[in-house]
Amino acid sequence: MKKVLAGVMAATAFLAGAGTAWGTVGWSAVPLLKSGGVRFLEGEHRFNPAGRNHGAFEWKGMLKDADTEDGHNVYLQVRVEGHPWVRYNGKQRKTVSLHHSNWDGAQRYATKAEIRACRDRGSLHPDNCSRNAKFLAGR
Repeated sequence: MKKVLAGVMAATAFLAGAGTAWGTVGWSAVPLLKSGGVRFLEGEHRFNPAGRNHGAFEWKGMLKDADTEDGHNVYLQVRVEGHPWVRYNGKQRKTVSLHHSNWDGAQRYATKAEIRACRDRGSLHPDNCSRNAKFLAGR
């Protein structure tokens, strides 16, 4: 009987701890990111704990081509922990839903990240980008 009771108590403690850890990871808003011809709307982000999704910086939102007549594509860039920017392309004349995770395989979790929305103006003109939205884990 003692072994069964000990097993039940251990399982209860494990599940209570897992539920607490799961519940503490919530989504936070990403401010509206905009520049000429591009918008990142309804953005949310979260820093996952080390045991969930590689401890990644997870984000989602709607990337919009805000100037459908200019003939240029839009894209979103995300940077984690000082690594290079990673590019996620949108579609001309459309709003697309994006949901991705960025992480560094050498680390158990991400603690710093940045996002910006840009319009690809081709090779003759520099792209225009929104300001960088910066995030720190725990803030």
